[in-house]
Amino acid sequence: MANYGFIGSGLMGNPMAMNLIKAGHQLTVYNRDASKCQNLIEAGATQVSTPLEVVAAADVTFCMVADPEAAMAVCFSPHGVIQGVGPGKGYVDMSTVDPQTAEKIGISVQARGGEYLEAPVSGTVQPARDGELVIMAAGDEALLEKAQPGFDAMGKKTVFLGEIGAAASMKLTVNMMMGSMIAALSEGLTLAQASGLEGEALLDVLSAGALACPMFKGKGAAMLAENFTANFPLKHLQKDLRLAVQLGDHHRVPLANAAASNEMAKRGCQMGFADEDMCALIKTVQSPQKK
Repeated sequence: MANYGFIGSGLMGNPMAMNLIKAGHQLTVYNRDASKCQNLIEAGATQVSTPLEVVAAADVTFCMVADPEAAMAVCFSPHGVIQGVGPGKGYVDMSTVDPQTAEKIGISVQARGGEYLEAPVSGTVQPARDGELVIMAAGDEALLEKAQPGFDAMGKKTVFLGEIGAAASMKLTVNMMMGSMIAALSEGLTLAQASGLEGEALLDVLSAGALACPMFKGKGAAMLAENFTANFPLKHLQKDLRLAVQLGDHHRVPLANAAASNEMAKRGCQMGFADEDMCALIKTVQSPQKK
C-alpha cells in the first residue's frame, strides 16, 4: 500500500480521503479547520498542522480545495507545499482551478525537483463517497503510476490528457456545460409549471427522449422536492462558470450560454443561495412567492 498525503477535508476532499484509508493506504492529512479531519483520524489517518508536514510525511500528496486562491495559499504560504517538495516527492492537485494556476503550481513543484499532476474530477459528493469520480490528469506521466492506486480508490476512470493546463481546461469545459444545462433545466421546469404542467411530467418526457441524462433526472427531482442540500454548492458552480468564461476570453471563443448561466449563478449567490446546491439556481427564475 502507498504512503499518501491529503490536503483538504471539505465536502469532496473528506470522502475522497476516506476512500484512500478504506483501500488500505497510509494517509497523512491536513485541513485548515482541523475538526473536519476527525472522522479521518478515527479511521486511521495521521493529522498534522501544516501542508508542509503532509508533504514531508508522504511520497505522494493529493490536494482538494475550493478554488484557485485556496490552491495557491496551500502551496505558497510560509509552511506550504512548496517548502516540502523535492526529489522523490509527488504533488497532485485535484482542485478545480484555471490553467494558469495549475501551471504556476506545477512549475514551482518541478523547479524543486518534485513531480506534479493536476487532476481535477468530474462528480459531486455522492460519487466522491462511492469512489466513482472521473479523474482528468495532466503533467508528469511518471507520477501517474504512483498516484494511480489512489485514483483507483477515489474514481472509476482516469484520463491522462498530456501537458499541464490540459486537465484544468477539460474540467472547466465539463463544468461549463453542466452549468448551462442546470440553467436550462431551471428555466424549463419553471416554464412548464407556469404553463400549468406538472414538473414530473416534464422530467418523464425528458427521460424518454434524446435529452435523457442522469443530471436532469436527479437535479430535476431535487428541484421539485425543494431539496437544496449542497452536493455541489452554487458558489462553486459560479466560480467554475467564471473561470470558463475567462478561458473563453483567453482563446477568443464566444461562450454566450456560459456567460448567461454565470450571471444566473451570480444572481443566485447574491440572493443568498451560495451555500445551497447548484439546483437552487431554479429559485432565481421562480416567482418571488415560490422562493
